[in-house]
Amino acid sequence: MGRLLTGLLSLGLAAMTSPLAAQDFTTLKGHGGPIMGIAVQQQTGQVASASFDNSVGLWQGRMPRWLEGHRAAVISVEFLDQSLLASGGDDFALILWDAQNGSHTRLEGHKGKIAALDVSPDGQWIASASWDGSIGIWPLAGGAPRFLSGHDAAVTDVAFGRDGALLYSSSSDGTVREWHWQEPDMRPRVVINQGFGVNRIMLGPIDAWLAYGAVDGATRVIRPETGETVADFTLDRRPILSLAFHAGSGQLAAGDGHGYIMVIDTHDWRIARDFRAMQRGPVWALEFSPDGETIYAGGLNEVVYGWPVALLSEYDPAGASEHSFLRAPREMSNGERQFMRKCSICHALTPPPSRKAGPTLYGVFGRAAGSVPGYAYSETLTGSDVIWSDETIDALFDLGPDHYIPGSKMPMQRITAAQDRTDMIDYLRDATAKQEN
Repeated sequence: MGRLLTGLLSLGLAAMTSPLAAQDFTTLKGHGGPIMGIAVQQQTGQVASASFDNSVGLWQGRMPRWLEGHRAAVISVEFLDQSLLASGGDDFALILWDAQNGSHTRLEGHKGKIAALDVSPDGQWIASASWDGSIGIWPLAGGAPRFLSGHDAAVTDVAFGRDGALLYSSSSDGTVREWHWQEPDMRPRVVINQGFGVNRIMLGPIDAWLAYGAVDGATRVIRPETGETVADFTLDRRPILSLAFHAGSGQLAAGDGHGYIMVIDTHDWRIARDFRAMQRGPVWALEFSPDGETIYAGGLNEVVYGWPVALLSEYDPAGASEHSFLRAPREMSNGERQFMRKCSICHALTPPPSRKAGPTLYGVFGRAAGSVPGYAYSETLTGSDVIWSDETIDALFDLGPDHYIPGSKMPMQRITAAQDRTDMIDYLRDATAKQEN
């Protein structure tokens, strides 16, 4: 803990696009929701983050610049070069960003969320993995995308081979597949079928190996040409949610649903470090700094964390003193607990502006649905005649948003017990009341 406090106190602002000091514990704060994806620009060390708050954070030292354009949670982000990046999200869209001025081009075609992106070695193509079961191939020079089909369920990750001729993909159907994607009418080859959904894949240098992480906790390394197992690092933790590789140091990192990060030395295939990174799992996002000395991670907290890899064992789990709940749940009323569980990730209770994914609930009682200035509502809510009251809020959570206001951005969730709904409404009435000056 002493080194953690020293690191926090000694952390200084870096140059606008330079990496933060490698031997300091780093926190990048400002997002309004969980961190779903991280990318690091390999020449400058600049960090980009994708968040549940619908935005991409572009970090100059510890100061964020927000790229706004997605209409739902952003899941994946990748740098194309020092001035261009791409992101994909729950709004089914791929967005290309100019990092210099924040302008963007929105590309559509998928019919499900975009879970992952990869850029071809020549920088001319982007591959997108989508929950609609397809892989998108997007030409950066312009023109229509292609969509590859062959998986039997959601596609979870994609990775181009070293020369770009091959593309690998993973899926909830339990397979990793190989695509000669430039050939007409080709069918993918099943590299492995491991039975449980595969969440992430990572290719090693010159495609000598392929690592994958799965829903059942499997963390394995195979030969992509044969499917033969090279090494198995499966532990009693599940699922594996993120992978990162640093070629220069040969470090392969895996993040799981319990908040652990395992660092594997790929030179001799051994676990070099295994530590509890997050007080509250999961680890959804992982990436190394260009020198391999820092590993960045994101999860449920609204913070990107960065640890010096050599000192991982000396740090307590991140987020121990940062809670999305203002108090421990046992100290809350039932109404406050219901709000924290169902609403707090997306909605603030304070006056606008808010970086949360949804509009603030400040002053919600008596307010027309879809009327907070500056928030990009769905057409369903913009044209709604709903006025928020005890009765309409109760109906929203009794029936669920998909049934009460079909077509809105609100995720499908219900509070089935009438007393729980009543308690939450009572809490909201006090917590969202406008304060008189």
